[in-house]
Amino acid sequence: MTKKLSKGKVIRIQSREAILKRKVRWHLKRVGFTRDENGVLTLPAESKDAIRAAHQLQRAERSSKQGDFLKAKFPKLSKHFAIGTEVDPAAVKPRLERVLSHTWQADLFKLASLTWSVPVSPGFGRRLRYLVWDDGNERLMGIIAIGDPVFNLRSRDEYIGWTGEQRLSQLVHTMDAYVLGAVPPYNQLLGGKVVAALLRTREIYDDFQAAYGARKGVISKKVNAARLAAITTTSSMGRSSVYNRVKLDEMLYLKPIGYSSGYGHFHIPDQLFQDLREYLRTKEHRYADQHAFGKGPNWKMRVTRTALDMIGMRSNLVMHGIKREVFICEMASNTIKFLKGEEPELDISSLKSVEEVAALACKRWLVPRATRRPEYLQWTREELVNLVSKSSGVRVSLLEPKVRKQVKR
Repeated sequence: MTKKLSKGKVIRIQSREAILKRKVRWHLKRVGFTRDENGVLTLPAESKDAIRAAHQLQRAERSSKQGDFLKAKFPKLSKHFAIGTEVDPAAVKPRLERVLSHTWQADLFKLASLTWSVPVSPGFGRRLRYLVWDDGNERLMGIIAIGDPVFNLRSRDEYIGWTGEQRLSQLVHTMDAYVLGAVPPYNQLLGGKVVAALLRTREIYDDFQAAYGARKGVISKKVNAARLAAITTTSSMGRSSVYNRVKLDEMLYLKPIGYSSGYGHFHIPDQLFQDLREYLRTKEHRYADQHAFGKGPNWKMRVTRTALDMIGMRSNLVMHGIKREVFICEMASNTIKFLKGEEPELDISSLKSVEEVAALACKRWLVPRATRRPEYLQWTREELVNLVSKSSGVRVSLLEPKVRKQVKR
């Protein structure tokens, strides 16, 4: 597009499409992506450090919005995080507490998620969130959140072996653990494995049953007799050392079933996504505002792909190439047959309570690890401050902010 000035000079005015192209290219280059001869994105290295670096801008963008929250809540909530010398591994006693919205526990869950090395999704659709407390030492050990699964997950679908029709009707019986792990210093004691093992417990099965066992489906509009048959989870960075070999009493609590395809939108930050969405809105495209649950799988992905196509870029830019290991937690001994519609009821007779699983898991991982690797004892409150400050870009303090007193006039 050009514009002629009064003296005959011509200036070029970039189209909206050209501006968006430049934004997308500049961002991907800044993150560290390059493109191969087919236009597919690649990272300069496949190490976990490279993957963390690719997440860094997205993490910084999301965390920067939490400045007021961190400054107000961190001083009050940091007391729930342990320092190394406060943890007696032999006394660790995990317990689940369900997190409800608009509570101080919800604030603590949010704060704990900000210690993760990659951004944490807020989840969507059906959700169950938990704090994992160590009652033996009266400190927060970890967090769990499970939510609705994605519709298309090749490794899961191939492992189950169901037909498209079976998946359509039976996916309601599955969930995905989108947050799962331990906070410092428990993560140094293989606490992540303990937390992961707690997925397969009677309490989580019962909570799901109470919350969603007889709820009308958003898409089907029918009352679904949902039963929690399986929970999938995906490592944040390639192959997982935490979720692998989570085995107790000869039972594998998390089974590795393959890798994701390296397809997604984590590398498209929120602001750039909003620019793409606004572009679709100017074109009156239906995807721009079709984001309510039940409007189809992965609305953000569809917006990104469609907008990239419309501005003249390859939609394969959503192929970021980072393959993550996929695991499945089967809640029953006949999970696969149930999900394929071959058996009408789940056999959950092997499900143990949180107390039972926690006792086995702590004995299996925490106590031996503490003997071999006593470095956890060096974890201090100041290190927590530094971790949260670095990951969020917000300088936090253990001191509560001063409240300015109102002067009566």
